Amino acid sequence: MFRLKRLTSTTPAIFSSRLFLTHEDKLFSLIPTNQPSQRTSNRFLEFYQIGNKAAIEKERARLSDEMNRGYFADISELKQHGGKIAMANKILIPAMAATKFPSFEVNYSDGTCLKLPVTSNGNDVDASKSDVPTASLLCLSFRASSQAMIDSWSLPFLDAFSNSQRVHLYEVSLIDSWLLSRNPIKRLLLRMIWKSNADGRKDVLQRQIVYSFGDHYYFRKELNILNLLTGYIFLLDKFGRVRWQGFGSATQEELSALLSCTSLLLEEK
Repeated sequence: MFRLKRLTSTTPAIFSSRLFLTHEDKLFSLIPTNQPSQRTSNRFLEFYQIGNKAAIEKERARLSDEMNRGYFADISELKQHGGKIAMANKILIPAMAATKFPSFEVNYSDGTCLKLPVTSNGNDVDASKSDVPTASLLCLSFRASSQAMIDSWSLPFLDAFSNSQRVHLYEVSLIDSWLLSRNPIKRLLLRMIWKSNADGRKDVLQRQIVYSFGDHYYFRKELNILNLLTGYIFLLDKFGRVRWQGFGSATQEELSALLSCTSLLLEEK
């Protein structure tokens, strides 16, 4: 009952004027982040899993993990290093050593769905082969406070490859809130923020602003994402493999490495 009250208490915020801010404020800025419990997605075991010992143990392990790592731990880390949890790669990760980026579904503000990453691997193709990028930059953020970090990477990247048809740039806002992920609320939110994301530029490469709703716990585990207050940058090749990674705000040296690694990817056969 307490959990239900806490969830419903966030409902009035959905209709506040904050929904009419620009996309830089991020849809998930509506989600309260001052409680450690907000890291969870308010999940419950499905009815058919109640007698499943493996499912119960898996859920217990998850709860233990999330209770041991909360919002205040993220805040403490942020004060220590400003979101720079690690330095970015200096060189391109060899293809043989690269790991596959986990696939997930995103929504544009007009409600259109897309499966990321867009790759040339059989069933993973969500577009025609000609639309599969040679290099994709995915900028992930879980809180509106990390938008400045994302901009420090995406804007110089956009300037450097503005005329490339073989590069894609996605800024992904991941929204874990159980309430905001429900279809009626989700559709309402997307409809209310629907607008053109074009910034007046006529470049071939555009910033694609997308949103991912739902439970991202196992998605984060695959990518070793712990701190939700910082930004995560992934450079992928056409097969969806992570060939370079950055964190927090970009330094000039890290930006040079990103641009150089992207150029190398474009030259790969």
